[in-house]
Amino acid sequence: MNEPQSNETQSDEAQNNEASSLGSPDQSADMSSGQSESAAVHSDAKPLIVRLDDFLKRRGLVGTGGEAKIRIQSGEVIVNGEVETRRRKQLAIGDVVQAVGETLTVTADCFE
Repeated sequence: MNEPQSNETQSDEAQNNEASSLGSPDQSADMSSGQSESAAVHSDAKPLIVRLDDFLKRRGLVGTGGEAKIRIQSGEVIVNGEVETRRRKQLAIGDVVQAVGETLTVTADCFE
């Protein structure tokens, strides 16, 4: 005798039918591996970071690395609202730096 199918069985069949309409399992695996490969390429790219002392020099807030060191270590530089005393603090896009009366945001052009 044929018994009515449960909702669970029907949904399993619907998923199988949907998967088969996308192509063979090999094709879907190829598509997913292609996506992860492109993600891997992006993750292998060098992250966009710049050291605080370099940022101050590149933006013309200080004249020399020595001046950057003095200003940073004396507590005159604020990063994202907090005093930063580490010269080698790594900044990323979007960080906000306040020094010598100016407020600057780290942007992509800081890394060129």
